[in-house]
Amino acid sequence: MAIINEDSLPKMQLRKLNALRKSVGNDIGERAFTEWLHSQPPPKPKTDKNVEMIAAALQNLRENEGLRIRTGGYLVKSGRGRVIVTPGN
Repeated sequence: MAIINEDSLPKMQLRKLNALRKSVGNDIGERAFTEWLHSQPPPKPKTDKNVEMIAAALQNLRENEGLRIRTGGYLVKSGRGRVIVTPGN
C-alpha cells in the first residue's frame, strides 16, 4: 500500500481522505482514496492570459520588427497609466 503524504494534498483531497477514513475505516479508506486519486486526470497547469498576450506580442515584434531581447531579460511594470520597462538582472 502506498503511503499518503497528507502535507502535499490540497484541502479538498484531504477532506475526502478524512471522510473515507471516518466512514469505512483507515485501511479501506486509504485504499479507496489512492484508487480514486489515480483515476483522477492530472491537474492542468494554470495559465495567465496576460502573460500569453505579452509573449505573443513580443514574439510578433521579434519576427517582424527585429526586436532583440538581451540575455538578462526585462522587467515590465505598470504604473500611473503607463508601462515601465527596466533591464532585468
